[in-house]
Amino acid sequence: MAAAPVWSVDPRTGKQREQVAVEATVQEVDEAVRAAHAARGALVDRTVRAAFLRTAADLLEAAKEQLVEAADAETALGPVRLTGELARTCYQLRAFGGIVDEGAFLDVVINHPDDTATPPIPDLRRYKVPLGVVAVYSASNFPFAFSVAGGDTASALAAGCPVVVKAHPDHPALSELVAAVLRRAAARHDIPAGVVGLVHGFEAGVELVKHPLVAAAGFTGSVRGGRALFDAAAARPVPIPFHGELGSLNPVVITEAAAAERAEAIGAGLAGSMTLGVGQFCVKPGLVLAPAGAAGDRLVKSLTDAVSDTDAGVLLDHRMRDNFIAGVAERAGLPGVETPVTPGSGGEHTVSPGFLTVPAHKLATEGEHDLLLEECFGPLTVVARYEDESEASAVLSRLPGNLTATVQLSTEEAAGEGRGAEILAELTPLAGRVLVNGWPTGVAVAPAQHHGGPYPATTSTSTSVGGTAIERWLRPVAYQNAPEALLPPELRDDNPLGLPRRYDGHLER
Repeated sequence: MAAAPVWSVDPRTGKQREQVAVEATVQEVDEAVRAAHAARGALVDRTVRAAFLRTAADLLEAAKEQLVEAADAETALGPVRLTGELARTCYQLRAFGGIVDEGAFLDVVINHPDDTATPPIPDLRRYKVPLGVVAVYSASNFPFAFSVAGGDTASALAAGCPVVVKAHPDHPALSELVAAVLRRAAARHDIPAGVVGLVHGFEAGVELVKHPLVAAAGFTGSVRGGRALFDAAAARPVPIPFHGELGSLNPVVITEAAAAERAEAIGAGLAGSMTLGVGQFCVKPGLVLAPAGAAGDRLVKSLTDAVSDTDAGVLLDHRMRDNFIAGVAERAGLPGVETPVTPGSGGEHTVSPGFLTVPAHKLATEGEHDLLLEECFGPLTVVARYEDESEASAVLSRLPGNLTATVQLSTEEAAGEGRGAEILAELTPLAGRVLVNGWPTGVAVAPAQHHGGPYPATTSTSTSVGGTAIERWLRPVAYQNAPEALLPPELRDDNPLGLPRRYDGHLER
């Protein structure tokens, strides 16, 4: 593997700014993984790792100005957006610190012997242990929240797993800065610096998922890249879990009654959601089923007005810009497709938002319009106009798995009258998060959050956002008839760590 330079690039101009590092060699990947593996013991104490997570949040906040400036120079996402994302990242680290302190994620279950059961029950004690080193693949569009200190890293460290992060090429300088902050936080708790490794380069990412000491992987990115790594993880002599977020169309269904009731508000809301962050959100609504007829016409006009008033923006890199422009042209050239607001090039380095319309029946059966059922990364959505409910259902039946699915209902439908419940039931198999009268952009960091969905949205049933993301990096183990003196403290009868647990069938807190 050749060691090529890694450059920081300004997306506003496409020019190289500075050399940040070099692509990691096979030996350097091996060294990073082995250093992480050696650091496992430093994370055994839950008190230490909870404090480490909180210190990491404190130090990231203290370095806010430098980090936001570096992030904006490499992503052009803007200081306001990036400051908010950094705050979310710090909140997430502290939230996992609280989860570690509480200890419920260990799922402690104790059963004492019962000879009267059929078959008899021996002494059984079960809890969860960390898997080992986790490979984290950073996302392009969230340089803080889904990158070096993002959700995969935070949840893995919370589980007691060291990480080796494959930096995203769109923000290598920021990745180095954030990794340095995390290592400073580790040092304050006598945790080895190797607990957070960082490597650069495409080949390094491939070598990382193949390394025998890597026990699991988390990925956020494209279907093509994620599927290649997923297959590599499965093809190893010892396969490992690969939790990948790959791609999502995030369908929206607008009922005729909802359009008649508030077409203008829905159109404006859709415009705000599909253009947010220049359309570079994994939960951007990419396909909208809207009714034909007068109410649908009002909605399209409102969407047209709002999108037309939205400025052109900079995508994360020029490769994405080229792909967006080519993808728009290919979709707009399909028979029957119209462009009320033409998306595409907004200048030498920017793109303009827009949307396409198409009769829904063209998507109801397999054919050349299937391209419209694939995600196009950037400020574009497709509005499919349906004549009746069966036509909308036919389109939904052809969709792959998604992160989100949304329905816009009228006031009466939301109160239980009409087909509201039927539409929810129709959308539930398609997505991990189903929204009513809202928009999918914006993923709250909350215990009940689920950010995942059927393939190709994700490669597993897990979430990458919210407290239960920690479950990805743990495995259960049960001890049978083990003497009390040999048991880990988590499984002893006197519960010296004060953990919530299920004890002989009763939940104790």
